[in-house]
Amino acid sequence: MATSNSSSANQSSNSVYRNSAASAAAMNGHSLPHSPSTHSFRAPFLSPASRPSSSLWSPPPLPPPPLPYNAAFLGSSSSSAPASPAASSALLALPKNPKPPFPSTRLSEKLTVQDKPWLATKDSRTRTAWWLTLSCFLLGVIASGIVCWQGIASVVKLDDSQLCLVMDEQFSSGDIDQDSWSRDVELSGFDNGEFSMTTSSSDNAYIQNGQLYIFPTLTSDTVSNVLDGGSYTLQDCTASAPPSPPVNQTNTDDVCSVTSSAGTGTVINPVMSARLSTKGKKSIRFGKVEFRAKMPRGDWLWPKVFMLPENNTYGPGLMSGEIDLLLSRGNLPPYPATIGSVHSMTSRFLYSPVPPSMFSPIFPISSPTPVTAAYTLLGQVYGYFTEKQKSFNDEWHIFGMEWTQDWARMYVDNRLGAVLDLRFQKGGQDGYFWKKAKFPETAENQTMKFAVQNPWEGQTVAAPFDQDFHLVIALAAGGTSGWFPDGQGGKPWFDASGIAMQEFAKAQDTWSKTWPENPDDRALRLDYVKMWQLCK
Repeated sequence: MATSNSSSANQSSNSVYRNSAASAAAMNGHSLPHSPSTHSFRAPFLSPASRPSSSLWSPPPLPPPPLPYNAAFLGSSSSSAPASPAASSALLALPKNPKPPFPSTRLSEKLTVQDKPWLATKDSRTRTAWWLTLSCFLLGVIASGIVCWQGIASVVKLDDSQLCLVMDEQFSSGDIDQDSWSRDVELSGFDNGEFSMTTSSSDNAYIQNGQLYIFPTLTSDTVSNVLDGGSYTLQDCTASAPPSPPVNQTNTDDVCSVTSSAGTGTVINPVMSARLSTKGKKSIRFGKVEFRAKMPRGDWLWPKVFMLPENNTYGPGLMSGEIDLLLSRGNLPPYPATIGSVHSMTSRFLYSPVPPSMFSPIFPISSPTPVTAAYTLLGQVYGYFTEKQKSFNDEWHIFGMEWTQDWARMYVDNRLGAVLDLRFQKGGQDGYFWKKAKFPETAENQTMKFAVQNPWEGQTVAAPFDQDFHLVIALAAGGTSGWFPDGQGGKPWFDASGIAMQEFAKAQDTWSKTWPENPDDRALRLDYVKMWQLCK
């Protein structure tokens, strides 16, 4: 059995050999490549000079090119083309006939109407959908045009032909024009409890390079004992009586002189500044005001350009209204942006249905107490404008107001930069500002409870802003009116404190360091001021 199996295996091996490429090469006179049985292995890491010689196998020369496809695979007997010694002698099966290509879908000629029977029948729904789509598109275009036209038509403005020039101040005379401006010289802090006194000194208000400078200085630079043991009398004082009620409790009722006392908390106003007014000289009732200005920089500086009534037609104080064209702050970030720093400005109409005597002695606009009427009886319609990249101290800007008996607009640089845009007709018979404020029917101060009545009833819809107003330009420092809210931005005083000015003065070493030495950066500067009256 073993012999039989061995013989069978040998026959199988011979058959494999006869059918191999090696057998074919031998039959054609080629011998298989071989190397001697004695091998010499190169030792690793020896230099070429020290390596033992070795006999390496080299490949045989390339065989002749193979027969063409049809001759090699179809068993051609042509003697002109030798067979490849490496080729197999076995025949390969021919591939099946390939499938014929799909017939072309390309049209041989253009289709006629007869070839499109679906065109003979009109689909009414398709046509309806097409026309509806087109109609909706056209209606949208028309509606958009109407909305745009109404928006443009609704923009009211004053043409130059409607305006008569009242004042054109270019500050080119070298000195403040006495025919247009008067200086308000007081220690009182006016109705805001301001910590700055307004002087007649040319150090605080002067003209330079064709511009008006209102420049704040430290009182301690010229006056000693500001906090205690000092006395000061303001030269050329224009105030005849203290405010009623006195809103600055840190000073005496004498608005022209003061004596500092650490015991009572009374101090000499720590800042000197200036305030200019056109009262009795230039005023308008409806028209336009425009000025070009650059804001000051420094903590707790309060630049403002506003208008006050010439005659207080509806009563004292805010009963006759106040128009704030520009209010800003000199504080730089990180002073809260939600309050507004030198990067922002505010415009507003400020008014109240009661006289100042009905308010509590302190005037806390932003922090009302349960017993004060100051907050609930203060009406204001305001808007603000913010510079994102630069501050109002970095560049000059134009500020203005257009004002009629029917509407008013305040803006920065042009009408596109509108800060406020009001239509007084919306107030109806009660008047725009009375309706806008939604005053309570009754109010209570520290001494009494009283009814709140409309002092502008029966007047125009613009009341109390329908009378002659004059212009005021000022730069204050601090105050107790709430313009600088308590507890924000490192504020060193509290409005309701009886020693608010003293608290501010004690922190002078901190806030004065933020005031630039250069007047161009510390001062409120104006390039020109113009006023026009609405021609009758």
